[in-house]
Amino acid sequence: MNVIRRTLDIDADTDARLREMASERGQDVAAVLAEAVALLDSVVDIAGPDIAEDRRRLDEFRMSRAAVPLNEVKDWVASWGSAMELPPPAPRKIG
Repeated sequence: MNVIRRTLDIDADTDARLREMASERGQDVAAVLAEAVALLDSVVDIAGPDIAEDRRRLDEFRMSRAAVPLNEVKDWVASWGSAMELPPPAPRKIG
C-alpha cells in the first residue's frame, strides 16, 4: 500500500470517537478513516447533486407536508441490530 501522510484538524470529540472506534475494531485510526471514506463514497454522489430530484422532493413535501421527524429516524437507526429494533417510522403531516 502506498501511504501518504496528511495532517487534519478535527475537534476533540471527533478525535476521541475515532480512537474509540479504532480500539473497538483493533485497527489504527487511519484504517477507520479509510473505511469511512469508502462508505461515504458508496452512498454519496460527490460528482454533483441531483438538483432536479431535490426540487421534486421539496415540492412534494410542500404539497403534502408529510415527513418523518429527525429524532424518530435517529431512534430507529440506533435500534438496528438490537433485541428491541424499532419498525421504520411512518411519514405523517407535520408543520
